[in-house]
Amino acid sequence: MSSDRVDAESTVSGNQANIPARIRRELDIDDGDHLRWQLEGDGSVRVQVVQQWTGTFADFDGYDGEEATDVATDHDAWSVDVE
Repeated sequence: MSSDRVDAESTVSGNQANIPARIRRELDIDDGDHLRWQLEGDGSVRVQVVQQWTGTFADFDGYDGEEATDVATDHDAWSVDVE
């Protein structure tokens, strides 16, 4: 084992390992985030945190068009030919 600094440890149980709270806080890891694992040639492991957006419309600022809309009526009429 190398003499590198150890920031935290966890135990593997049933092919799963907990991420220590200190590491989660430092890297801002939250539920739904993904971890990308890369095995380095020297046997070390590199982990990249891919943070989950808060929702499908997380960056949606709303309708900025010129026409007024009636959401209840317009929603149901999308892609429907009304004659």
